[in-house]
Amino acid sequence: MARAGLTPQRVTIAGAELADEVGLDKVTMSQVARRLGVKDASLYAHVRNLEDLRGRIALLAADEKTIRIAEATSGRAGKDALVAFADAWREYAHEHPGRYTATQTRIRIDPDLAAAAAGPRRAVELTYGMLRGYGLTEPDLTDAVRLLRSTFHGFVALEASGGFAHERSPQRSWGRTLDALHTLLEHWPPSREGDSA
Repeated sequence: MARAGLTPQRVTIAGAELADEVGLDKVTMSQVARRLGVKDASLYAHVRNLEDLRGRIALLAADEKTIRIAEATSGRAGKDALVAFADAWREYAHEHPGRYTATQTRIRIDPDLAAAAAGPRRAVELTYGMLRGYGLTEPDLTDAVRLLRSTFHGFVALEASGGFAHERSPQRSWGRTLDALHTLLEHWPPSREGDSA
């Protein structure tokens, strides 16, 4: 029988908080149970297993990050939207490292949960919408999305691992990176023949 007050959402939040503290890969069902003050077996009435929990953490994080980006970019366009989008992404990664990792890791997610989750779909809409402001169409849109994700994720991952040891402030480099991305997006190279696939 499920413990009173315990819900899939409570278990997911406890797992997400733990992931931020110790790292997503170090979260165990036993640790989550201890955090909630219950026996391990109590959790299985709410989540199937550790993989299910990680999938739920990924969806929670996708929702949170998307809401933050949507609020930051609302009413903005062009470079203002790009900078607000990127800053919201980076801030979320700094504040919630375990949850952020869940959004960037290949995790098998329950298809029913994934279908009901608005975060991932909204993230795609926000990203493509911002890039359409630069006049991009397919297949350039997809290429630009991949460029932004690679740049943002690469930067925050290196930052988190202490990879920027140079005396120049990472914040200054971040600003210049966004300047460069804006310039590139405004002057996107023309597609080559056969690039439609």
